[in-house]
Amino acid sequence: MPLTMLAKGQEGTVKKITGKDEIRTFLKSLGFVEGGAVSVVNEVGGNLIVNVKGTRIALSRGMANRIMV
Repeated sequence: MPLTMLAKGQEGTVKKITGKDEIRTFLKSLGFVEGGAVSVVNEVGGNLIVNVKGTRIALSRGMANRIMV
């Protein structure tokens, strides 16, 4: 399921990142790697604030939909 389906405070493991090579490379550079833990901190206006590798990152809903957990 996409990252956007996780509830606030829920944690998941990244299974797959979809999209073009540039998008996958960008998300991997932010710390979203397969097998890595990710948790949803908050949702603001449909966009997500997530915690990955001890860092909070804001993602648009479109980018979050590319991360499968």
